[in-house]
Amino acid sequence: MVFMSHRTRPPSPPPEPVRRVEAGPWAIELLPGAAYSARYVASQSAIGFAYDSQRGLHAIGSDRVLPFDAIPNGLAFVPAGCDVLSESPRGGEYLRVVRTDGVALVGDRAFNNRIDPQATLLALRIRSALLQGSVEEDWEAWAFALAERTTGNETASPPTHGSITGSRMRLLDEFIDAGLDGPLGVPAMAQLLGLSEGYFMRAFKNATGKSPHSYLIDRRLAKARALMQDCAATLTEIAYRCGFNSQAHMATVFKQRLGVSPAQLRKSSRFGECPRLDTLGIDCEKRS
Repeated sequence: MVFMSHRTRPPSPPPEPVRRVEAGPWAIELLPGAAYSARYVASQSAIGFAYDSQRGLHAIGSDRVLPFDAIPNGLAFVPAGCDVLSESPRGGEYLRVVRTDGVALVGDRAFNNRIDPQATLLALRIRSALLQGSVEEDWEAWAFALAERTTGNETASPPTHGSITGSRMRLLDEFIDAGLDGPLGVPAMAQLLGLSEGYFMRAFKNATGKSPHSYLIDRRLAKARALMQDCAATLTEIAYRCGFNSQAHMATVFKQRLGVSPAQLRKSSRFGECPRLDTLGIDCEKRS
C-alpha cells in the first residue's frame, strides 16, 4: 500500500532528482523510485499516484504493521490526521499532489490501488511535463482535476481466481526484471501464472489499467533510467541491456512515453537539474 509521508532518505542518492512545481495553492512532486522509511501523522491530506508496482510494510491509521503490494497506475489518498507508517526497500516512481493553502481535500478515508483511467491520463501528462521542465502548463487545472478523481465511495472488489493479485504482480516483476534483455512477451508471462493468454491480458488490464505489453515497456524504461544514473555505460549498451532493438528504438520510446530523450534525461539526472521548475522549499514528502 502506498501513500505519502515525510521521507527518510537512504544513504545513497535517488536515481533521479525530485522534480517539483508550485502552482497556485498546489504543490506537485515527482518522486523517483528509491528506498524509503517513514512514520508521520499527516498534517494535510494528499493525493498520490504509483507509476510502478512496489511493495514493503505499512500501518495506515493502525498500529498493526502488514505487508503491502501497490499495483502500477494506482491512485491513492491519505486524509489529514491519518497516522502512517510505511517502508519499502525499493519503492517506485510516485506522484504526490498537495493543496498548500489549508483548504482540505474531500475525503476522510485513506485508500490506494484505485484504478481510474482519467487519473492515469492526468498523472502521465503531469509526469511528462515535469520531466521536460515545462513552465507554461496548466498545473493548477491538472491538480484540481486529479483531486476530483479521489472523491466517491469506490471500494476494491475481492480478487477472483486468476486475477492479478499483489503476489502475482510480485512474481511477474521478478520474472520480467530477470529477462528484460531478452524477447519477453505475453505468452511467457501468461504461462508463468498458469493462465491462458486471453484471460491473462484481460485480468492484467482490469487490475492495472494497462496492457501487459505496455507494462513491459514501462519496466524497460525504468531499468534504462536507473542504468543511466548508476553506470557509465553508453546509451547503446543500455538500450540492448533493457531489451530495446537499438538506441534509436529506445529514444523513440522515451519520447513517446516520457516526452524527453534519453540524453536529455541523463544530463538532468546527473547534475540534479530540474530546468525552469520552481522548488517548493520544503523537505520531500512521500508515500506510504
